[in-house]
Parts: sequence; C-alpha cells; structure tokens
Amino acid sequence: MRAASLRARLLTGILVPVALFIVINSVSLYRQSLAAATTAYDRTLLASAKTIGEQLDVEGYDEQASLRAIVPYSALEAFEADNQSKIFYRVSTLGGEMISGFAELPFWRGKLPDRPPYAALVDFYDARFRGQPVRVAVLLQPVASSRGRGMAVVQVAETLELRETLVRKLLVDMLWRQLVLLAVIAGVTVFVVQRATRPVRHLGELIEGRAPDDFSPIDAPDTPRELRPLVDATTEVMGRLQRVLDHQKRFVRDTAHQLRTPLAVLKAQVQSARRGDAPTGEALAEISDTVERATTLANQMLSLAKVEQLRQQPDWQVLDLGEAVRQVALDLSPLMADKALDVELSAGSAPVLVRAHRWMLQELARNLLHNAIKHSPRGGALVVRVGAQDGVALFVVSDQGAGIPDELRQRLFAPFAAGDAASGSGLGLAICREIVLALGGSIALDNREIGGQRDGLDAVVQLPLAGDNR
Repeated sequence: MRAASLRARLLTGILVPVALFIVINSVSLYRQSLAAATTAYDRTLLASAKTIGEQLDVEGYDEQASLRAIVPYSALEAFEADNQSKIFYRVSTLGGEMISGFAELPFWRGKLPDRPPYAALVDFYDARFRGQPVRVAVLLQPVASSRGRGMAVVQVAETLELRETLVRKLLVDMLWRQLVLLAVIAGVTVFVVQRATRPVRHLGELIEGRAPDDFSPIDAPDTPRELRPLVDATTEVMGRLQRVLDHQKRFVRDTAHQLRTPLAVLKAQVQSARRGDAPTGEALAEISDTVERATTLANQMLSLAKVEQLRQQPDWQVLDLGEAVRQVALDLSPLMADKALDVELSAGSAPVLVRAHRWMLQELARNLLHNAIKHSPRGGALVVRVGAQDGVALFVVSDQGAGIPDELRQRLFAPFAAGDAASGSGLGLAICREIVLALGGSIALDNREIGGQRDGLDAVVQLPLAGDNR
C-alpha cells in the first residue's frame, strides 16, 4: 500500500479529533439542553399539581378525614401550551381511593426520592395513558381546614407532544450549528494545510524537473526551517553521487587510455614472435614483461577504484597501524632480502590505533614499502617507524635512494605521474594519497640532505588517532 501523503496525514490528524470532539460536545450539549427542558416542563406540572392542591377541602382528622376537590378542568387549560399537549389529573387519598379527576389514570405506587428537586413532596415519572406516553407529577399535598386535617395524593399527567417538538428543534438547531462549525474548521484547516505543504510540493517539483545528470546543490532559499535538514541531506547525497560518478568516469577513461598502450605493445610482440623476428626465448621474455606491467597497472587501477568504494562504507574498524605495517613488511621481506637491505622496523610495544579498513592500511604500507625497496640502492638502509606523536598516528618510511627533485615531488601524487616512466605506472603514490585523504590524514615526501647532498627520501604519513587510543 502506498504511504499516505503529508496533506492527508495532517488533515486526518487535525479533522478527525476535531470532528470527534464536536460530536462529543454536541451530545453533551444536547443532553444538557434536554435536561433543562425537562426540568422546565416538570416545574409546570408541579405548578399544576399545586393549583389542584389549593382547591382541596377536608372534614375530619387523619384516617377519618374526608377530602373534597372542586377542580374545574378549565383551571388546567392555562397549563396546556399551544394546544399541542393535554393535561390529565387525579386526586386520591393515601390509600388510593379516588376523589376527583380521571379514574383510568393509574394510582401512584412509587415512593418519594430521598432528595426531591423541589421544596415539596413531589415525584416525577414516565407512564402511558390512553395509549400515549405521558409525564406524571405526583404531589403529596397536606390539606387542612377549620373542620379537619388530611393528606391527598395529586397526580398530574401531560402528553409529550410539546416536549418532543422542543427536543426535535433542539436537535436540529444543534446539528446544523455544529455542522457549520465543522465545515468552517475543515475549510480553514484545508487552506492552512495546503498553504503549509506548498513548499514541499515545490521542492518535489524542483527535484523532479532536474536533468538526470544534474547533481548540483538544490537552490531553494524559501524552504521552511523544518525542510532544511532534508534539503541539506539530499544535497549531500547528490554530492556523493556526483563524486562517485566522476570517479567512475575518470576510472573508465584512464583505464581505456592506459591499457591501450600495453595491449598494443603486446599485440605487436606476439605478431613479431609469430614472424620469428626474435628468438623464442627473447620474444617470450618481452611478452612476459609486457603482461606483468599490464597486470600491475590493472591491479593498481582496481586498487584506486576500491579506495573510493571503501570511502563510501561507514563500517570501519579500530585497527593497530603497527600490526598492519609489520604484516606487510613480512610479506615483502623476500624483496628486501633480494636487495640485501638493512631493514629497521620500529613499531613500539603500544598499539597505534586508527579507524580504517584493514585493506586500506595494508595497501598504503605495501605501496610505500615497495617504492622504498625499488628505489633503495643494494645494501642500503631502510627504516620504518610507526608511533603516536602530537595526537596523530605517524608512519614514516625512510630509504637511501636518490630522492626526488622539488619540481616533481608534489606532482608524483597525481595518477600516472611516475618519476621513472620505464619502471612504474605512476599509480602507487596516487593510491597512497587517496587512502590517506579517505582516512582524514596527510602524506608528504621529504628529501633528506647531508652536507647539501640528498641522502634519501622520507615518506611521512599522518593519520588521526582513534577515539579510544590510549
């Protein structure tokens, strides 16, 4: 299922609680209004009962009391509102003996409430009379005269036409007012939500309208503060995509350019060998050298591409730089022995912890050590130092080679800028530079001089120490 739009979520989150509140409020107001109307009409019934009670006379006392009622029906017409409802009454003794009124009106058999709503002995209840629902008021009326004293039960019943009309009117008035209120709130909410989400729609249209290869920063100065993190994150992602695409384009271009020459040379050598222009052993040796150079070039170009790939991966580990350097030095020991180098490896006993990928540290050490071995004179000294200094991890490779001219020293870090085109592809130092930059460090090539003469080269790498390094 498709995720709900931001507008739908806002409208639902606002209008549903508001509508629910209006419904609850309407029900509450309706009940309160109905209770108020019932109280008002019950008060009218009580007034009718009191009017009848005032017309009673008595002779005798208590059980021997004889009650008389002189209540003309016209006395109750004043309580019949708009000829919509009818009033019936019955006057009885406490034992239920009828004195006056409508005999078919059932005698009251209930009991008075503990806390009557009025300052009178009165009770209200609902019943049916002559097939119609009625509301009945019961008043226990003390009757006294100069000739006696007694107690009468006065019942007054009213049909519900007027009450039902009022209830319907209250309900209709309540509903249309609440519906108008809900419509106004919904209209205002829709307008505000539309206006508030307009920057989101504009931002979406701005991004959607871009060219497929346009990864430039998003220009949306009017974006609300709440959307700035999204815009900044999108811009950052597009910047990373641009760098990845640029790296891929450069890799494809450089690969096509650099491999074309050794492949052409290899093809020419094979054709020459097939014609017999050179002895078989010599031709195979030349072909082997060309294949080896092409293989080295391809491996280094793949290593350069892998650096960019690892740069995008966040799952780096805290590793010991000294251990990585010692492992690479052990792997290259046959090359050192072949040139009879006097190797000194100073890594210390304390680990030098950096945050990196293991392959990156090993490839950095391998390229620097391989260059130092290749350019060191036979029997020369090769010093490798790993340690921590001034809050950074320090990795130094010192050889006794001829050094590097100043005008060439910085250019050697560019791809395919070899100091000796015949002996290298020019990618080793470029790989080292990309690895160091990916790790947030720096690399430099410094000539050592003694008495104004070059005495070798120091390759100095500085990397940030990991946070938990002691």
